[in-house]
Amino acid sequence: MRRSQSSSSEVSLPPPEDDVDSVCSDELFGSQSRRWLADLMTRGPPAERGDVFTTGQDGLFVDYNFPVGELEMQPGVKWKRPKEICPCPQFVVGGATRLDICQGKLADCWLLSAIASLSQYPSLLKQVMPPGQSFQDGYNGCFTFRFWQYGQWEEVKVDDLLPTQDNKLIFLCSPEKYEFWSSLLEKAYAKLKGGYRALNMGLPHEAMVDMTGGVAEVLNISTIRDLPGLLSYLLDKGALINCANSQGPLEQGNKLGIMFRHAYSLTAVEKVKTAHGTEDLVRILNPWGKTEWQGPWSDMKGSLCSPEWNTVSFEEQKRLGIISREDGEFWMSVSDFRQNFELMEVCHRTDQSGTSGLPWCCIMHHGDWVPSISAGGPANGGFFWQNPQFYFNLSEVDRDQKTCSFVLALMQKHQRRRGIDMSIALHIYPAPRNNKYLSPEDLTVLQPVLFSPHYSSRREVVLRGSLPPGRYIIIPSTAEPNQQGAFLLRVLTEQGNAATPANKPSPQDSSITERSFPHQAALPSLKSTEQLFNKHCKKGICKPVHLYSLLTEIIQGGVLAGSEKFLALEHCKSLVILMDSQGSAQLTWPEFQSLWEKIMRWTDIFLVFDRNKSKRLEYQEVAPALKAAGIVVDDLIIQLVGLRYTEPDLTVSYPGFLFLLMKLETMIHKFQAYDIVGSGSVTMNYKEWLHMTLYN
Repeated sequence: MRRSQSSSSEVSLPPPEDDVDSVCSDELFGSQSRRWLADLMTRGPPAERGDVFTTGQDGLFVDYNFPVGELEMQPGVKWKRPKEICPCPQFVVGGATRLDICQGKLADCWLLSAIASLSQYPSLLKQVMPPGQSFQDGYNGCFTFRFWQYGQWEEVKVDDLLPTQDNKLIFLCSPEKYEFWSSLLEKAYAKLKGGYRALNMGLPHEAMVDMTGGVAEVLNISTIRDLPGLLSYLLDKGALINCANSQGPLEQGNKLGIMFRHAYSLTAVEKVKTAHGTEDLVRILNPWGKTEWQGPWSDMKGSLCSPEWNTVSFEEQKRLGIISREDGEFWMSVSDFRQNFELMEVCHRTDQSGTSGLPWCCIMHHGDWVPSISAGGPANGGFFWQNPQFYFNLSEVDRDQKTCSFVLALMQKHQRRRGIDMSIALHIYPAPRNNKYLSPEDLTVLQPVLFSPHYSSRREVVLRGSLPPGRYIIIPSTAEPNQQGAFLLRVLTEQGNAATPANKPSPQDSSITERSFPHQAALPSLKSTEQLFNKHCKKGICKPVHLYSLLTEIIQGGVLAGSEKFLALEHCKSLVILMDSQGSAQLTWPEFQSLWEKIMRWTDIFLVFDRNKSKRLEYQEVAPALKAAGIVVDDLIIQLVGLRYTEPDLTVSYPGFLFLLMKLETMIHKFQAYDIVGSGSVTMNYKEWLHMTLYN
């Protein structure tokens, strides 16, 4: 049975047709469960559409976009609002703290450790969890959270229906049974990622990035010489730190209580005064809310039984906030920390608030690898110079140092959603004396001064280092040439240093060659495009008819002049609707900018593969052009393209190419959004089918 629009009380799940294993396996739903899931998802997950909330008879919101999976479809599981679980629920009780987190039946300690670290900084938590939300004033069953995604903060709304069993939450909960902020935050993050199932196993640093907008790196603890000094430096800059031991069986403990392959939060480092001198201690939190370290400096419920604490004065214990109870939080010496933990995941903050030390200065650059244009491949290949280049000027040295510290972070965008695994890396070269760009000749004689040790398929690769003051060039690249992809490069430096896109050489610099982006000759600059947007779009809103006028003027003024005769209002309707997330058939300027980024990238591809410069793609050029855009299709799809998207002479016009790519990319993303369990097939109801086929 689906969550009824006419009822906001508990929601029962369908009984299994046979047994749980046959119906709710990891790879396949039973037919009845699939029907229930399809009914629940009226318009599919939020990644592809705006949120769809429906009010019940009691006026409370029900989120029909939340992707429900097999974990919440077990027998006996019921969806309830907090007011049905306890008489007087509170969003936050006594402030949101690291101790408000107890892990449930999900293997998402990686997320919980990130939340615990986040709760140490009220300014960060306020960014993720907007204040003023409660179960009293203004309560309507809907709660709002915000997460950082590829350079901007995105809002995620959820209802407060939570899965329960025997009237108890089955996932994340607070030890205070009346408090629900952590449970609802977990649900919002699950919605962002595709459901609770998507939270089973993960990497803490990805969650920390999504909740802070920071830059995360993974460090091997055994290689760090001055560990207390580094920890103090990182925490002083407001870094969030998680740690783990990945050597043993999953979440089984060693003889002193440390769990293998389990994420902990490191929340403090202190030089503690004892009767015998000083001792460097670290404070660790287990997101389970229990199962603590049992070695030296441990605390046990009932008494401070570890003899080391007997050498510490009461005042010093009070300063450290020592509490003798099993709450998952404990202290241990730095030497024991080295012995029991292998990896640290550090999230460097890029915001300017809540840190006692000087924060990093963060510069962001969005870029693209475009096949045959700016996707030159690895450093040992012949076209490495084609990759995007960024000028990096280091002038301000660190305090009491002779070098300049920095952190570079290269993040590939949306690769998981596209199902493409790209391996990426960073290289830093000295800049030529009078230029801010490396030519092919430069790269034959120069060696990088710093580079990623290997190409990695992780979402983000990080390069942290220190170099003498000087001028450098950063080159982000992929392990293979001609791979289509978008990226975000973030440069963290001490105040006073900067990084900018490498300047295009002037014509008189004949010794320097650079392949410019073809769209620069076909399309106006972003500033000119904004002027055209304001000219054609009434009150800052772009409707299909406005887009038709705007694109017509743009095409007429560039190297693709003449192609505007192939532009149809129907093309513009589809471009607007497929980019529109609110179901209003119109785009705001920020939404139009997202469309414009696609148009620029696709224009580059069109011009590269239009080899005879006919301003059309020949039929045999279509498949390679689609592959360059990251879309690989079989012969049947190409035949359908020939029937549906070509002109009478079997060529694809420029407007037709934009229309084709938008349609293919959007429909692929929609399929992936519905395919929650990754089975390669989807089930939808009649209403969903009509919505998908009619509104595109």
